Amino acid sequence: MINPLILPQNCAAIAMANPFAGVDQGLAAWFHSHLTHTFIAMLRAFSEFGAAESIGVALFFLVSFFIWKRWWPSVVTLIVAVPGGMLLNELVKILVHRHRPFLEGPFVDWSGYSFASGHTIGATLLYGQLALFILPALKRRHWRALTLSLAALLISLVGFSRIALGAHYLTDVVAAIFFGILWLAFCLFAGKPIRRQSRSGNVLPDGAVLVPVQQTDELGQTPLA
Repeated sequence: MINPLILPQNCAAIAMANPFAGVDQGLAAWFHSHLTHTFIAMLRAFSEFGAAESIGVALFFLVSFFIWKRWWPSVVTLIVAVPGGMLLNELVKILVHRHRPFLEGPFVDWSGYSFASGHTIGATLLYGQLALFILPALKRRHWRALTLSLAALLISLVGFSRIALGAHYLTDVVAAIFFGILWLAFCLFAGKPIRRQSRSGNVLPDGAVLVPVQQTDELGQTPLA
C-alpha cells in the first residue's frame, strides 16, 4: 500500500474546469492508494490489449490477410478507422492539453497528455471495427450478442486498467470510448459508397469477378440465339 501523491498544481487547475473533477480526482486517488505489485501486474496485462504495439501487430496481420483475400474495401476501412482515429485522438490530446492524474511514483511513470485515453480509443477502434466486420456474417442472435459482449469487455478492461494505473481520469476513458464509437460510425457511413460499388461490380470476397457462362447442348456446341 502507498499513500496518494499530491496532484500537480497545473493538473488540478485544468481539472477544475471539468464538472466531474471531484469524481475524477477522487477515483484516481483511491486507486493510487490501493496499488500493489500484484494489482499492477494484472492491470498492465489488461492495458496491453490497447497498447499501440499490440494494435500495430494486430493491424499488420489483419491488413495482410485482407490483401491476400483481396478484400480491398475492408483494407481501406480498417486503415482509416483504426490508425486514422488514433491519430485524431493525438490531435485532441494536444488541443486539450490535460495532464495526467499522476506523473511519477513507485508504480507510475507516464509522459504525454491525458485527454482522451489513447489505449482506450485504440481498443475501441480495433475491437469495434472487428465486431463490425464479423456481425454481418453471423445469422444467430446469440452469436451477435456474444461478439458485441467480447468487444465491450476488452474495451472496458483497457479503460479500467488506465484509470486504476493512474494514467487517466475517468472522463478521459469515457471520452475515448465516445470518440471511438463516433469515428467508427462516421467510417461506416462514409464507406457505404465503396461497398455499394463493390457489390454492383459483382466482386467476390476474394476479388474474383463474375462473368457470364454460355450454355452448350449435349454435343458441346453453343446453341444459336
